[in-house]
Amino acid sequence: MTDTALRHPSPSATTPLEPDDPPMSGAGDDAPTRRSRRLWKIGLLSVLGLVLLLVLGTVAVGLWVRHTLGSSVETFADPFAGLPTRAPQQAVEKGQEPATNFLVLGSDSRISAGDPSQWQVGAQRTDAIMIVQVSGDRQKVSVMSIPRDSWVDIPGHGPAKINAAYSYGGPALTIQTVEQLTGIRINHFIVADFESFKTLTDEIGGVTINLKNPQTLAGTEFSAGAQMLNGEQALAYTRERKTLPGGDFDRINRQQAWMRAIVFQVFNGDTLSDPTKLYSFLHAVTSTMAVDEGFTIDEMQSLALGVRGVRSRDIKFMTVPTAGTGMSHDGQSIVNLDPDADALLFEAFATDAVEEYMESHPGAVELLPATVN
Repeated sequence: MTDTALRHPSPSATTPLEPDDPPMSGAGDDAPTRRSRRLWKIGLLSVLGLVLLLVLGTVAVGLWVRHTLGSSVETFADPFAGLPTRAPQQAVEKGQEPATNFLVLGSDSRISAGDPSQWQVGAQRTDAIMIVQVSGDRQKVSVMSIPRDSWVDIPGHGPAKINAAYSYGGPALTIQTVEQLTGIRINHFIVADFESFKTLTDEIGGVTINLKNPQTLAGTEFSAGAQMLNGEQALAYTRERKTLPGGDFDRINRQQAWMRAIVFQVFNGDTLSDPTKLYSFLHAVTSTMAVDEGFTIDEMQSLALGVRGVRSRDIKFMTVPTAGTGMSHDGQSIVNLDPDADALLFEAFATDAVEEYMESHPGAVELLPATVN
């Protein structure tokens, strides 16, 4: 896998592979905690992918920013080269543009998940997997998370958890696995980490979260209503689970509310108009991500011309429908996908018809409400 080495390698580091979950019947109280940590990682990854997509592209119009990004953004050699099969290109009418689909992976370390020069068979798996789609008309962004324990067919290896694709064959096999599962043509590949997430929040001056009830966050008491939270307070807000009536489900909503607040703050605050804040913010963003070499500064700029009008209300977060959890034949705790429900959602993404799907299938996927517990 040396052909996918990072162009700007980071200092050497590795993260050991997490062992497979124990059987559900013996998981005890630790199982919900492990699942919560994974969902939290997925939440952080979502906004990092959106920041790269929406912010880096938008600011690329400045020559000084172009130079900065060109020299600092880490890139992969083409992970699509040599793939034996590909999902079909979206068919569009003359004069129209197809949607742009990003496969976004994440772990606790960009190096362990994103530096293929350190990749070894069986040594690494991804903590989060999602597809971020920018619609062909550049007016909508849809984020679809695929649970990392989803039981799928991995080309050449048979049934396994989807995150094992990275362990078996790195970025290329992960792309092939996701395209085979969904039928969605992947255009770009991103790897992100979560280490700088609190810093990212502080770089934009904090985020406004509408609190449903009075609560104490990171030692500070807040009343109900719209409150400005710094990175540490926002992190405490998204980590709470035990006191929430809906448990993990409410926690997921809090994480997504944080994502929405960050996107809103970036595009409605002064981050993009203040050169000093912009540079500092970009430094935080670029230190957490690596992209495929095909996602050039020129393409970021071209995409940005279309997404300038996208705001937080135009971004939808969702998770693929599942049929619950279960056990694999070899005793792993897994997530069973719902083939019938998933097929409709995957087709909507593949044909750039997510908005139409939402309208014709209300309630098929849960979207983030205006106010959460």
